[in-house]
Amino acid sequence: MENKFLTILTITILAFCTTFSYGQQDAQYTQYMYNTLSINPAYAGSRDVLSFVGLYRTQWVGLDGAPDTFTASLHSPVGEKVGLGLNVTHDKIFITQETYIDLDFSYTLNLSEERKLALGLKGGGHFLNIDTNRLNTGAFNPGDAEAEINVDNKFSPQFGVGIYYYTKQWYLGLSVPNMLETKHFDLNAANNNSFATAKERVNIYLMAGKTFDLNSDLKLKPAGLLKAVDGSPLQVDLSASLLIKKKLTLGLAYRWSAALSGLVGFQLSDSLMLGFAYDRETTELKQYNDGSYEFFLRYELFKRNNRMISPRFF
Repeated sequence: MENKFLTILTITILAFCTTFSYGQQDAQYTQYMYNTLSINPAYAGSRDVLSFVGLYRTQWVGLDGAPDTFTASLHSPVGEKVGLGLNVTHDKIFITQETYIDLDFSYTLNLSEERKLALGLKGGGHFLNIDTNRLNTGAFNPGDAEAEINVDNKFSPQFGVGIYYYTKQWYLGLSVPNMLETKHFDLNAANNNSFATAKERVNIYLMAGKTFDLNSDLKLKPAGLLKAVDGSPLQVDLSASLLIKKKLTLGLAYRWSAALSGLVGFQLSDSLMLGFAYDRETTELKQYNDGSYEFFLRYELFKRNNRMISPRFF
């Protein structure tokens, strides 16, 4: 039965991956293993608690116009098989600001007492703002309508899908959180001719992780995230974290041909966890910035079936 299921899951993954081409556009996170709902709607409710996550990332500190991202999510089981979630992400890069607001729905199939398969849907909207008036350049004169390209909170609908298979020891997820390749248009040009200024590309995520019990006080979890989108190289993130006495998490991560990261987390109580990550570029870009910083908070309430929260590594 399990071999048959894994065969079906493998075929599904290959079908997803051959449908779209590769690249990168969505915001990236070093602590992606704690921020799963932002990329996979099937994760909603999987922790069996009301879970709030907030994450702030400032990238390439010291480099003008570098990405600045904040994301917050809330999700919970509703009944035995349904999970609901809300995710808000605000991303600022140079003269561009983007806000995503999404509602998440998951339905979980109990394949056995320990094995679960969740199917997820995401629906919401995207707001894009581009303000060329913030440019400090002599490339054009302020107020020159021929040169300005402004988009004022342009709204576009969006939806996504995901699957998430998990046990107490390991997980495997595949998702396409933004399925629509929406083009944004400038309707304010002086000649009233609309033209595309930005395009949302399809991002595909494949993630996996496994927990190893080294002894009663020490757990090891390797994890990986593969991200693909048209127009950019394939992105691969690999990490390994140690959970010490169910309280302290220490980890290292590597973004292929991009950055090396250190992670630390503190489980202050069953309900509250704080985390921090620092990235250092491994490319020539490291000469022009002081690295990237990421701050993470998770707060959880109303655990179901009296299950412990803190040993959960994902």
